[in-house]
Amino acid sequence: MDKKLTLSLNERVIERAKVYAQDHKISLSRLIESYLSSLIENKPEEITITPLVESLSGLVNIPDEFDYKNDYTDYLLEKYK
Repeated sequence: MDKKLTLSLNERVIERAKVYAQDHKISLSRLIESYLSSLIENKPEEITITPLVESLSGLVNIPDEFDYKNDYTDYLLEKYK
């Protein structure tokens, strides 16, 4: 059963959405309904760890205090001197 809903959106967003809907030959209502359905119906997939990845697990020990962002920044600064 369809039910009416009133939304308050940015005018520019509405206009761009109307153009998008028209270009894709779909009503704006159907477009929004489809988007909302995709948000609520998508269930996270279970991640399967392959035997190869599992066998590699634990081969490298990284210290708890290791800051990969800082290390990568240092690497980039050195690289692009």
